[in-house]
Amino acid sequence: MPWDLKDYPSSFKNFELLLKKKAIEIANALVSEGYPDDRAIPIAISQSKKWLDEATDTEKAAFKKMADPKKTDKHSDKKINTDLLDNDVLVFYKENRWYVQTKNAEKAVDSFDTKEQAIERAKEIAENKDSKVVAYKKDEEPNT
Repeated sequence: MPWDLKDYPSSFKNFELLLKKKAIEIANALVSEGYPDDRAIPIAISQSKKWLDEATDTEKAAFKKMADPKKTDKHSDKKINTDLLDNDVLVFYKENRWYVQTKNAEKAVDSFDTKEQAIERAKEIAENKDSKVVAYKKDEEPNT
């Protein structure tokens, strides 16, 4: 169900306006891509808080000036593969890089120089999806 600044999940109610606006925008995009509400809301909360922490003052000011999210906003026509929502997040070594990939996904979402960096990113993704991280040793082949 899409939301706006007048009708939003109760878990957003104590958010300051900019955080609430970003969380609604993210949640609406996730729902339009096929995420169920109970998955979209915690992901939107996590990602909007991360955005607020990492965005520059210029980015925040620009976002504040943007139109408020509406229930009728159009999002990408690209649908996500909801079958992957419960799958574990894998960390594996290949071609001198550590990769982070959801099990059974076509490609990795990110790559890093160190295993520690890859595991941190995998933990973020797994937490958002309520799944686990499976880290492989450098010489192990992943079961992707």
